[in-house]
Amino acid sequence: MMDSAVTPTQSELLTPHGKGPLIYRQSRWTRLTHWIWAFSLFFLLLSGLQIFNARPQLYIGKESGFQYDNTILQIGAESTPNGQRGFTEIFGMKFDTTGVLGLSGPEGQQRVRAFPSWATIPSYYDLGTARVVHFFFAWVLGTTLLVWLVSSLANGHLRRDLAPRVQDIRRLPQDVVDHIKLKFHHVREYNTLQKLAYGGVLFVLLPLMILTGFAMSPSMNAALPFLNDILGGRQTARTIHFTVMLLLVAFFIVHMLMILAAGPINELRSIVTGWYRTDPPARDDAERSA
Repeated sequence: MMDSAVTPTQSELLTPHGKGPLIYRQSRWTRLTHWIWAFSLFFLLLSGLQIFNARPQLYIGKESGFQYDNTILQIGAESTPNGQRGFTEIFGMKFDTTGVLGLSGPEGQQRVRAFPSWATIPSYYDLGTARVVHFFFAWVLGTTLLVWLVSSLANGHLRRDLAPRVQDIRRLPQDVVDHIKLKFHHVREYNTLQKLAYGGVLFVLLPLMILTGFAMSPSMNAALPFLNDILGGRQTARTIHFTVMLLLVAFFIVHMLMILAAGPINELRSIVTGWYRTDPPARDDAERSA
């Protein structure tokens, strides 16, 4: 998830057998916030799917109902000549998703529900508990993100480690090619794609997730009545909220794939202990001069 490098003045350990230096890359604060965000997003996702199951449709507009034709997504079940089947309808295109979405469960015991029981918290239908879990971890995530932002501005981490520089933008085409070729450079600094991806999550997706969550809360509607209008109405805010969730899931999948490709042991050690093994100096210098 969100890694943040420490200053290059900290200790480095050289190792034998041609390996590069082992550097202290991730601070305790970085590792703590990383895992808080990871656990929070996990519970937010599964409890959010449970909440979605209460009304498995998404709309664009300020209102919804039988008299409106603004549904863009619907997950449910219907009777067919072959029995009951689950379906997912997106922008008018209907797909059979029996066994996963709309209708799921053991053979002979299938139940109508948008997302299956194994993908929700709680696994059984309990909207009240799902809301409690969802709101609790939403506040944990939002509070931690705010504290991280203030501290990162104060200690220069944002400017030093995450803000793309001119040379980063110039290196972007090469970074894209390197990632396609699964060619990774194990150095202290983040590459351009990492900076853009982490920045997009931290400063676009997560704030948008929080704002749309506020827009769906009746209590926040009283405190911030203009928020719904800015976002196009509560139903549109709910659709944006769901879309951001999908983008965060996509980010997580890509993030895991990149960790596996770049060396899972090294990456995991970095975010657990803070220590990260970089490329041998000679190889790193040669690549930089190439």
